[in-house]
Amino acid sequence: VQLQASGGGLVQAGGSLRLSCAGSGPTFSNYGMGWFRQAPGKEREFVAVISRSGITTQYADSVKGRFTISRDNAKKTVYLQMNSLKPEDTAVYYCAADFRGVGVQESEYEYWGQGTLVTVSS
Repeated sequence: VQLQASGGGLVQAGGSLRLSCAGSGPTFSNYGMGWFRQAPGKEREFVAVISRSGITTQYADSVKGRFTISRDNAKKTVYLQMNSLKPEDTAVYYCAADFRGVGVQESEYEYWGQGTLVTVSS
């Protein structure tokens, strides 16, 4: 599985962005898909994950109620809708694929995209 993240950019606090992660290969729907982020000077952290079918989702407490993860298996794409953005959401966002389901740890993911930068100005 190859993953290509896009949709990052510069946005003012309170604004919205939608990130996309396009997958390739015939087995995209076999993978749980997650989003992680890495802020400057910090370790990469879990943001959200969605199960293979899209029925199950899980979010980090810091984004719960503001971010929504979704997927379209026909398009082999996973999305992260980010609303009410805060300066502390500034980070490089990565999508990743987890064959086993809905992991929240980096070590559970087999494939990673290249990252897309989100900058939230105050």
